[in-house]
Amino acid sequence: MADVKPIGKALFLREEELRRGIELMFFAYRDFTGEADSILAEQNMGRAHHRAIYFIGRNPGITVSDLLAILCITKQSLSRVLSGLMEDSYVVQKPGASDRRQRLLYLTATGTALESRLTSLQGRRFAAAYREAGVDAVDGFQRVLRGLLDSDTIEQIAQQDQTSDI
Repeated sequence: MADVKPIGKALFLREEELRRGIELMFFAYRDFTGEADSILAEQNMGRAHHRAIYFIGRNPGITVSDLLAILCITKQSLSRVLSGLMEDSYVVQKPGASDRRQRLLYLTATGTALESRLTSLQGRRFAAAYREAGVDAVDGFQRVLRGLLDSDTIEQIAQQDQTSDI
């Protein structure tokens, strides 16, 4: 199935252990998104809306092109999502100060409230899991997640970290 090389102390993963990790990732994602999906459904929104709201909230004034790069969706898909979010007063779009052609995105008070509600819900789930797993497991988990990322995504996160207050 996969080429697994030993690291540190001998690590030999059998196919069953790899499959178990894949299954746990699927189930964790389902449960992690489930509560948020219910709240979004009440607003006639989906996960694309959630991701847009989250990243606009994390990066106030983000350009449409930068948001496109983060979400990896088509311009047409993002246009539909942003149109709905602006129509329903979750997001506002302003021209750039130095380049008026730029479209900068910001959450409104309504958007901020929804983003906070969703992030709080998912944050509690992470906090409980981190508490149960312990501090060493938190670092290990984050290393595993980084190991699952494409090199382009790792670069994208590094650039984002340089421009944010994280």
